[in-house]
Amino acid sequence: MVTDNTQTRVLVSIGELARSTGIAVRTIRFYCDEGILESCRSSGGHRMFDAQTATDRLLLVRRLRTLGLGLGSITDVLHAQRSIAEAIAAESARVDVEFRSLAWRRASLRAIAAAGPTQQTERMALLAAVQDGDAAYDCLLRFWRRILAPIPQREFDIYVYWNIPEPPVDPSVDEIVAYAELAALVSDPEMDSAVRQQLWRGRSELIRDRRGLYTDVGDILVDVVALVMEGVLPHGGSELDRFVHAHAGARGERDTPSFREQLLIDATDADHRIRRYWALTALFLGTRVTVGQAHNWLFDALASGTEAADRPAAQLSAPSMGDLISSGNEHDSARRRAGRRAELLRQLL
Repeated sequence: MVTDNTQTRVLVSIGELARSTGIAVRTIRFYCDEGILESCRSSGGHRMFDAQTATDRLLLVRRLRTLGLGLGSITDVLHAQRSIAEAIAAESARVDVEFRSLAWRRASLRAIAAAGPTQQTERMALLAAVQDGDAAYDCLLRFWRRILAPIPQREFDIYVYWNIPEPPVDPSVDEIVAYAELAALVSDPEMDSAVRQQLWRGRSELIRDRRGLYTDVGDILVDVVALVMEGVLPHGGSELDRFVHAHAGARGERDTPSFREQLLIDATDADHRIRRYWALTALFLGTRVTVGQAHNWLFDALASGTEAADRPAAQLSAPSMGDLISSGNEHDSARRRAGRRAELLRQLL
């Protein structure tokens, strides 16, 4: 042990430091070469270390390494480029990503193992198509960015929040199969055209202002979502009238029976892929009513209205006494829907 009297500090050799800390000489030498540990040279050219400073630093390095931090992060901490709290937070975030990746992989393996002999090949292909949950989610985002291309980023973010489920952190077998199927559906080129048709309806090339139409229909859908949440069955009324009027106006046309019939002919809402997509989405969003469900409600309302218009007058039933009595409650129902609409807008904005 050597004492440097000019600086009143105790200097120790690399061997002494190794013995006192339990860290191998070659490791200490490596830390010196990497700039993690400071040393000076004796008159004989040997590495010498400040006993207290080097011991404290090696103890910190060992603790951070035990927690899984890399040498890059540790070096940043030792050089005061990052606090310990910041380094720990960054490592925690990295572990979260790693955990999600491993959880996705584990669920994929379990899902394949749980499949019957005739389903394993198909399920393996489905799950192998998406690397992990983040990749599947990015696939959904890219799909909807293409579909909603004209709208501003802020409105797109609102749409994403309300309608596109994030991948489960620790998925079950059923969840991972469902989420992978969502990604597979939006990878189908025909799905792209079908969803565009549902959103913009037929003859979309005639739409003068897509952004304006999106905004107008969005306001209507908020009201329809409130109806769906209340369990109100699809029917003609102000919501459907406003919806048809918005699409007619966007094309420079009027709301006529023939226009409504054309909307119905062009509709893709009954497409099994679209119905499947929104059904799978609902598994992850719980009670939240999506844009897809609202569009389906309007489609069913339009279809029922068109069918009623096609029936002879004698087949149209007059309002019953029960209908007349229940109409007295419409004002209260409208007030409840207005409250739900305000709540939905608060959540969206």
